[in-house]
Amino acid sequence: MGAQTTGLLSRRDVALLHAVADRRCEIVHGSQPVLFVDGWLCCDADAGRRLISVGLLAEPGPGTGRWPARLTEAGEVEVVHPAVHAGHAGHAVGRN
Repeated sequence: MGAQTTGLLSRRDVALLHAVADRRCEIVHGSQPVLFVDGWLCCDADAGRRLISVGLLAEPGPGTGRWPARLTEAGEVEVVHPAVHAGHAGHAVGRN
């Protein structure tokens, strides 16, 4: 995780990053980005904004409609090597 990270990643955040890496997520652009997983609205309304703000999820494209969610380079590193950044098994961004 980059210098912008304010905490550790929750298990839900890690699972969402893996779902994005598996191309199972879409995101809708807006003041509060909305994340969809397997076509369903993500139960964590803040997840998209939170993962974008810490630099793990790329901003969605402009305009309306759903866009494929994409990991940033830091997000890709987090999926492949989570312990490198966390230093231990617990992860959380903002809250659990």
